[in-house]
Amino acid sequence: MTNKDTGKHITVDLLRHGEPRGGDILRGRVDPQLTDRGWRQMEAAAERAEANWTHIVTSPLQRCRDFAHRLAQGRQLELQIEDDWQEIDYGDWDGMPIAEWRAKSAPQFRSFREDITALAPPNGETFIEFRDRVLGVWDGLSGLPAGSHVLLVTHGGVMRVILPTVLGMPLNQSYPLHIPFACLSRVLLNVTGKNRRASLLFHNAANPVQ
Repeated sequence: MTNKDTGKHITVDLLRHGEPRGGDILRGRVDPQLTDRGWRQMEAAAERAEANWTHIVTSPLQRCRDFAHRLAQGRQLELQIEDDWQEIDYGDWDGMPIAEWRAKSAPQFRSFREDITALAPPNGETFIEFRDRVLGVWDGLSGLPAGSHVLLVTHGGVMRVILPTVLGMPLNQSYPLHIPFACLSRVLLNVTGKNRRASLLFHNAANPVQ
């Protein structure tokens, strides 16, 4: 008699970076530091998580990496810095004031609501390229040992790919999901052979830091 393979469970906490410097601009690959409030937001989120993380993984951009580095040192964990967790490359739009960007990008976003392939920032990364990059590295987390608890420090755009995928939502209709600075969400992965199932345990744990 053989035991039934019940698979393994991996917990992933997704933490968006806190408030960055630079004001109301579009941030893709531009790389501002966190404000003092941004640091406090992330510290509060990490404290609320009440987690014994086994892995800390981060985007290389400093608005994610700096906090993740400090946290990893404090927890005596190796920090894994992975390029594929970066925000979408907005190309010519990157760093543009939001009001200007909304005006210039409005036609593409109107089309994006109907057709996911429509978003293609000039001289940047298409949404399809971005989606495939993020989902590829997301799937890679399934290879971690059973019982792993990962903190992933990343970006709002990355979370707008992962969370709708977990929930079975169309990616071009994810706007009802509120993903503020230092948003903290938790996903449970159940991996059995080649099968992957994911459940959202909580989303956007309340952030009291203003």
